[in-house]
Amino acid sequence: MLTISQLAAYAGVTARAVRHYHAKGLLPEPGRDHSGYRRYDADAVVALIRIRTLAEAGVPLSRVQELLDADDEAFAAAAADVDRRLRAEIRERQRHRERIARLAAGDSLALPPEAVAYLQRLRDLGVPEEMVAAERDAWILVAARIPEQMPFHMAAKNAQLDDPGVVRTYRELAEVVTWAADDPRLDAAADRLTAELESVPEEAWEDGGLPDELADLLDAVFVDKVPGARRILRRLEHNGWTGWTNVRRIAPGG
Repeated sequence: MLTISQLAAYAGVTARAVRHYHAKGLLPEPGRDHSGYRRYDADAVVALIRIRTLAEAGVPLSRVQELLDADDEAFAAAAADVDRRLRAEIRERQRHRERIARLAAGDSLALPPEAVAYLQRLRDLGVPEEMVAAERDAWILVAARIPEQMPFHMAAKNAQLDDPGVVRTYRELAEVVTWAADDPRLDAAADRLTAELESVPEEAWEDGGLPDELADLLDAVFVDKVPGARRILRRLEHNGWTGWTNVRRIAPGG
């Protein structure tokens, strides 16, 4: 007769696993000897090995008893059903691995290749990583809402980066967004941004921009995260421009 530890050793499991199978009703609990210890016989070893084998094959414990009690035909049918479930789980886990791989790829998560290339160009031009990250998050929202328009917007953004003035603006904004809401330098920064806007050809403002609700969402992120955002927007409006994502010309002083 064997103790629970000896039984577990024979079957290649832990004593804790034996107790778990007792609790699940898969392995009957033997009576106790005069010292109060459970004692197991050879049949218990065989039963435990069969349970362990099924469990290691991926059979849910809820179905182990069904397979233990099945005849050959029923066992084959049940095993085939378990195999189908395991193959489905493998496919799902593979999809999880693919998602993790995309997550590890950084910018490639939730962004098309043209957007990834655009972000890398920002880095290559020396735009600080904080600004690149902000751009990435914004374009993730755009790609989720209007994926079919991403090639157009990325082409437009790349064309803007051909202008050294735009690159300078990106670099300056990376510093500006850290300033306090009452920093007097914000007005001068907004004036310089106005000058950049004024230099853009008139026809460039005729593409319609992003959908209004998406532009409002992105503007709200700007206002929430940048201390001086409201002051910058007020100054831009004073200079004849409104909006941040869909910036538009208005009457000066409006």
